[in-house]
Amino acid sequence: MPIRVNGREISERAINQESAAFAGRDPKDAQRQAAVALIIRELLLEQVAQARLVREQGEAAVDAAIDALLIREVVTPDPDDNACRQYYLANPERFRSPTLVAARHILLAAHPEDLEEREQARTQAETLIGLLATQPERFAELARACSACPSKAQGGQLGQLSRGQTVSEFEDVPVGLATRPVLSRYGYHVVEVLEKLEGQPLPFDAVLPTIREYLATKTRRRAISQYLQRLVGSAEIKGIELVGA
Repeated sequence: MPIRVNGREISERAINQESAAFAGRDPKDAQRQAAVALIIRELLLEQVAQARLVREQGEAAVDAAIDALLIREVVTPDPDDNACRQYYLANPERFRSPTLVAARHILLAAHPEDLEEREQARTQAETLIGLLATQPERFAELARACSACPSKAQGGQLGQLSRGQTVSEFEDVPVGLATRPVLSRYGYHVVEVLEKLEGQPLPFDAVLPTIREYLATKTRRRAISQYLQRLVGSAEIKGIELVGA
């Protein structure tokens, strides 16, 4: 059954073309999401035509007209300082400077699907850890001799790292020489954390613009969603079941 919006048909071909924008989803879900997107666009175009906001031809002009419509129809207040402060106090973990870690490592490379190579790398890493436990001054020497990472040229030094700058398995290693090899998709690592500087709370004034922008965007998205729901709820839509306002 074809989809009709206030008497106008949305073709199956148009839905198939639009579904490319939802690649990676389940095919049926992609088709449905594409149909919903086209329905919403059709309803917005109807509002644009009624408001006579399109003065030029072309896709860019139509998109600009839809933007102008939403600016006109969806008006939201800017969050005040009190709302921003409440958000700041309720989410302290979001407003901290990053924890910095100074570390060095020795990578014993192994393919993730080669179990024999992995076992050899783990055994070699354990041997190196045992050696470094009694001769820590040899870390740079052993890194240059054994590591498969380009950092071996710097004795395994990785410099100062923040969360997300290296493999996630490194992030929870405490200060000192890790007593066990650290496994990652690259192989086994001998890791030594030289220093860890915990992140500090950022002052409210420093993050106020970021919080204000975030809250304003969140509020506007919610308001646009409500506006679209009202359009859907007042439209005659056939061929698909949608929840309106």
